[in-house]
Amino acid sequence: MASLPPPIEIDPPLLNTANPWATDLADLTKLYECPDTGAVTTRTSLLDGFVHNSDIHQFAFFDAASHDPAATTANSASLNTLGYSPLTLEQYLGFIHEIASKAPVGSKRKGFLVSVTGQPGDVAACYKRIAAAQLALPDPGRVPLAMEVNLSCPNIPNAPPPAYNGTALLSYLTAVQGAIAETIDTRIPVGFKTPPYTHAGQFDVLVGALKASAASSGVCPISFLTATNTLGSCLVMTGEGSDVAPALPGGGIGGMAGAPLHPIALGNVATLRKRLDTDPAVLGHIRIIGAGGVSDAAGYGRMKSVGAYAIGVGTGLGIYGVEVFGKILS
Repeated sequence: MASLPPPIEIDPPLLNTANPWATDLADLTKLYECPDTGAVTTRTSLLDGFVHNSDIHQFAFFDAASHDPAATTANSASLNTLGYSPLTLEQYLGFIHEIASKAPVGSKRKGFLVSVTGQPGDVAACYKRIAAAQLALPDPGRVPLAMEVNLSCPNIPNAPPPAYNGTALLSYLTAVQGAIAETIDTRIPVGFKTPPYTHAGQFDVLVGALKASAASSGVCPISFLTATNTLGSCLVMTGEGSDVAPALPGGGIGGMAGAPLHPIALGNVATLRKRLDTDPAVLGHIRIIGAGGVSDAAGYGRMKSVGAYAIGVGTGLGIYGVEVFGKILS
């Protein structure tokens, strides 16, 4: 049997998710310097970047109780039609190198989850570049890198999330295994970001693909799962009476996150932890980053109680800024 893949290490077990508030160098620096984050996730990037259209790719906050996007003092949810980052993977690796170079000597160990996507071959190439970037950091042991593969964005036209399809999932797992085999100088943790699963058959698809990837070695190569991404096909309306209209352009259909996502995120984390632990030798090592609607200590506690190793924050970061992490840990 092959050795277990390297574990993801996050201390304190709190970080941001891949989202628009982790887009540029200023965003990532602020997140990295926050004493209450144990790691930083970059916004999801492609090898060549994503074509961003500000007239289409937008986000809005809203009050989960009233569904009012104008209720700025009561916002607890978000809707977005964003897609991926307009910046390339190489730009993010450059940001990480700059941040790592400026980190004080002897500072606490804190790493980055580099969020990427693309076709399986693209993801394999991403792995090799991130592994090379790890070796090129001034103090690789103090700034460990991991790769999070986003297989769950609901906002890409004509591209359903691969994490709903067993064949597609296995193709990504196979590509990652190939990249790992070709990268002998170092090995970094790899994880998948999953969409909200709503019935048992979808969990079966994911777990089946993870088990199939272990056929040759006896161990799944994945170190972690981030559950969950936004819930697609959601719509928030603004206005009243005859003036009601979608809050976002282009029909307004997008991915919903924040407080309304919390129950399904908890259910996904609990179910995944239970399913992974039914085959401990093959899948038990996989850690779960629970994400969805956490913006306070109570939500953090609920996520931990159902099996999350660490907790990711997205909408809460957008609403409250990096201060949300101190609020959660307090």
